[in-house]
Amino acid sequence: MVELFQEINILYLIVLFFAGLIAFTISTVSGGGGALILVPLLNFMLGTSKTAPVLNLGTFIGRPARLILFWKYINWNVFWYYVPAALLGAFLAGWFFTRVDSYWLQILVGLFLISTVFQYRFGKKEKSFPVKLWYFIPLGFIVSVLGTIIGALGPILNPFYLNLGLDKEELIATKTVNSFFLGIAQIGSYTFFGLLHGDLWIYGIALGLGTVAGNILGKKFLSKMKSSTFRKLLILFMVVSGILLIYNQLK
Repeated sequence: MVELFQEINILYLIVLFFAGLIAFTISTVSGGGGALILVPLLNFMLGTSKTAPVLNLGTFIGRPARLILFWKYINWNVFWYYVPAALLGAFLAGWFFTRVDSYWLQILVGLFLISTVFQYRFGKKEKSFPVKLWYFIPLGFIVSVLGTIIGALGPILNPFYLNLGLDKEELIATKTVNSFFLGIAQIGSYTFFGLLHGDLWIYGIALGLGTVAGNILGKKFLSKMKSSTFRKLLILFMVVSGILLIYNQLK
């Protein structure tokens, strides 16, 4: 235990806490993208192979606070279609994690996110394509596999939530409860396959405490925001997230 704490960089803990606070204040207000904002920082500090486990642990720790804040807005119909398939996908992705090159996956996801600005005509359209509840069964599986490998993929679901008719608090609440149960499977999978260990737990916890503070702060801003403004910010951060994903692979 003493050796473990000797390996911990205190400056990293401080940086991770405040990075989590800032990223998830923005994420709560804009409906997602906080985790993707953190990917370049974690890649630089810890290395690309450690980013996904630490990032998913940190965001998982912050979700209970967001669940408490938004509980009454959850759309449970979406939850029951999404979560069972997502749990299966997360476990399989833990096995694939060290065997799959995520280079092209991240570029394709990035291009899809960037395209949303044109799909919604820069925020003027409320919906861009029809979505039915059963779509969340294959989405749960695919997104959980990709998210477990890449480490941050929340924004890719935003167009589907929007096109189903979810808005502001309902979108964030439903997305959070889905992500919470997916996170249980992801952390279990990382641990089972030896990908989350030692100092990575400490760094993930520091990041998680920052996300808790960010969720609380962001909720205060969100309650005062118009739906049209929320939609525009959501699209903006989907585009930013897409650019970050592509940039991380091409640099």
